[in-house]
Amino acid sequence: MSDSPAFAEAWDAPQKSALAQGEIDRMTDDIIEALKSVFDPEIPVDIYELGLIYKVDLSDDRDVVVEMTLTAPGCPVAGEMPIWVEEAVKKVKGVRSARAELTFDPPWDASKMSDEAKLALNMF
Repeated sequence: MSDSPAFAEAWDAPQKSALAQGEIDRMTDDIIEALKSVFDPEIPVDIYELGLIYKVDLSDDRDVVVEMTLTAPGCPVAGEMPIWVEEAVKKVKGVRSARAELTFDPPWDASKMSDEAKLALNMF
């Protein structure tokens, strides 16, 4: 390791993305819209508004990783829904690949739903 001030400054400097901010913003909006096209077959609200999407990472290489959960670990579409998510995200212009990872930490509960979802399900 170098002890030079220039090395230390470069090391501490924020890293710039290979993608322009405008492209990141467009892809983010388009990915959210893609996620909103996926529905739990038992609930008439999309998975984004249900709060099933915990995190979306977009790499400089345009690979997308979606961390998501299900309303319950025993969900009948547990094996299929991540595939639906991946297929929807892969359709977004500029996305090279998509992978959905299931997690149950933290467990999903109704507090994660948007107001729009609560309204649609008469939960106010």
